Amino acid sequence: MNYLAHALLAGPDPESRLGGLLGDFVKGTPDGFDPRLPPGVVAGIALHRQIDRYADTHPAFQASRRRVSAQRRRYAGVMIDMFYDHFLARHWLRYCSQPLGEFAEETYALLADHAAILPPRLRGMLPHMREQNWLVSYACAAGIGTALDGISRHRLTRPNPLAGGVDELLSGYGGFEADFDTFMAAAVAFAHDWRAKAGANR
Repeated sequence: MNYLAHALLAGPDPESRLGGLLGDFVKGTPDGFDPRLPPGVVAGIALHRQIDRYADTHPAFQASRRRVSAQRRRYAGVMIDMFYDHFLARHWLRYCSQPLGEFAEETYALLADHAAILPPRLRGMLPHMREQNWLVSYACAAGIGTALDGISRHRLTRPNPLAGGVDELLSGYGGFEADFDTFMAAAVAFAHDWRAKAGANR
């Protein structure tokens, strides 16, 4: 769900960024991937999965999970992904010299240029993502609220408490922000090292 973070952590290579964005939509092993996916995209998907594993075990991410109320803790992973994209968007220039609006438009254009190889669900989402400027909208708490409410209604098939989940962000804002600061510094270094090793092994 944290599209902005994965797009950034994928690094400057367009194929890696595309793979980072495809990571939530592609299942299974590379042998079963669409054979049209270039090697750089496959590497980006692999990095996406490594980042997800890294996040799940990072102490700051686990601390954020514990901040979520018992009512919504089952969906804490989804919520924290969104909360962290909020803080990334708010503090964007700490992590990237390119303005967020330019980065977002470049990312939407990258997806549109490769529409033929996008998984159908992502291809169907792209017009809404671009029209509503999701990546930039995350900078406002209201944008996170809209995203969580949308996931609750359209992405999850069973009744769930994600609607109104932005209240969790607002009630624990300082703690979540501190967790994000700790996690993101580590994640940037982790992704950089992984990309360097992967590039050396090609």
